[in-house]
Amino acid sequence: MRAVPASPPVPVVSRSFDVLVIGSGIAGLSFALKVAQLGHSVAILTKKNKADSNTNWAQGGIAVVTAETDDFAKHVEDTLVAGDGLCDRAVVKQIIRDGPARIRELVELGLKFSRDHDGEYDLGREGGHSERRILHVKDMTGKAIENALLKSIAREPRVSLFEHVFAIDVVTTGKLAGLVAGKKTARKPAAGASDAAPNRIAGVYALDVRDGRVRTFHAPVVMLSTGGAGQVYLYTTNPDIATGDGIAMAYRAGVEVRNMEFIQFHPTALYSLSGKRFLISEAVRGEGAILRNAEGEAFMTRYHPLADLAPRDIVARAIDAEMKRTGAPHVWLDITHRNAAFLRERFPQIYRFCAAEGIDIAKDKIPVVPAAHYTCGGVATTTAAETSLAGLYACGEVACTGLHGANRLASNSLLEAVVMAHRGAASVNAYLRQARKTAAPALVIPDWKDHHAGDEDERVVLAHNWDELRRTLWDYVSIMRTTKRLERARTRIANLSREIQEYYWNFSVDPRLLELRNLVQVAELIVECALQRRESRGLHAIADYPKKQRRAESSKLRRKGG
Repeated sequence: MRAVPASPPVPVVSRSFDVLVIGSGIAGLSFALKVAQLGHSVAILTKKNKADSNTNWAQGGIAVVTAETDDFAKHVEDTLVAGDGLCDRAVVKQIIRDGPARIRELVELGLKFSRDHDGEYDLGREGGHSERRILHVKDMTGKAIENALLKSIAREPRVSLFEHVFAIDVVTTGKLAGLVAGKKTARKPAAGASDAAPNRIAGVYALDVRDGRVRTFHAPVVMLSTGGAGQVYLYTTNPDIATGDGIAMAYRAGVEVRNMEFIQFHPTALYSLSGKRFLISEAVRGEGAILRNAEGEAFMTRYHPLADLAPRDIVARAIDAEMKRTGAPHVWLDITHRNAAFLRERFPQIYRFCAAEGIDIAKDKIPVVPAAHYTCGGVATTTAAETSLAGLYACGEVACTGLHGANRLASNSLLEAVVMAHRGAASVNAYLRQARKTAAPALVIPDWKDHHAGDEDERVVLAHNWDELRRTLWDYVSIMRTTKRLERARTRIANLSREIQEYYWNFSVDPRLLELRNLVQVAELIVECALQRRESRGLHAIADYPKKQRRAESSKLRRKGG
């Protein structure tokens, strides 16, 4: 079990709200703020500190049309090209056109994007973009957005924020999720539910990490904004909290999950013998950095006309190919032609981190390798953030809207988060108002009964399972795949899944066990979606099927009887 701060436990009692938001990144905070301003009571549940999120790690920025030389059509086309035929064109157009209005709202909250000497936005450029359109706050954009939203949330009386509260499963009227009496039992509908009534959200079971007790949160609406699942891989740019919790919860509730095979590997993570992968933003290449192989050759011109600014899937595969060809453990990122003053000003965080590793990026080339970065698939939603389960919504990296297709265009993720949070808030407002008109009976969710604690000495197995799972995904479901490797991964993950289920029902729950349970579920989804796709498209490159099929279709999975 991971350590938590030593401050006194804050009691978390079972309570009722209009809306529960799971996660405290840009998507969840933006949504919570808007829903509260519409008059609804909101609880934000976050399993660690409120500022722990993928958003906080985002360096690059937000892709949005603001320059006179740019337009929506260009941004749409860049997104479609990067998505390699799998984007939903209508969704792409809607999200991109909504972008400028959402940016104005962030500015009104106090966010100050970087500006040039003339006072205009200092627009960056990243791979796959035909124009400079990346709004940023130096190389700490995500952190700046997170801080602005948290300050606004703190001023909103209708929002309650619970830290160190880990959502275990959503509770539905049709089939209660969670643990009852310490063992797996048949679930009965909650009191007040009808067998004939459509399945809908009733609330959430959540672990209060500080005292180890499971609480019940009642609400007719749950918004999943839990981020991605980078920790399913051995090497990732994601923080420790990125364990696919929302994707796993939605799938267990019977909601459709799509396109999980499309895991984006960021081409340039700092190579370190410690195994940690610090992200070197794509914006560095946008400012002229050149990728060089072990022989010092600028190799990207051999792989794509845009060279170092090619879409991420192409750059990651090119680096992987060069490393395999030369036997080198990494390639080099060279920005030594830019002066130190510029680099310190434009990339202060990267400059400081590399300096701490003994690398002066104004003089030294940076050793980089690809690392798991972004989950392009996820919980299937509409452009109103709705899932197929009434009352369950998803927003941000956890969701699959159709924007990213087979490969996310750089810096479109924060754009999607703020736009979909706005759209989701409007949809939830309408849903709650309609629900109040129908006056559905109040639901009674049974309290969670404690697990029987098993042999605690066997918890060492959980640590081994964590390591085995992440190595399996890295070795067999990485940048280049084969059917044989995917089938090997499927077998190993199935064994892990059986072991985790055994431990899950026989041990007291803790965050590490819950995260591993979710990661194993996500790993299964990634492999099954990958085996569905008998072609190479976007981020899914498989040696057995090197060509694209004529018609691009999404992979889809849904748990039966969810």
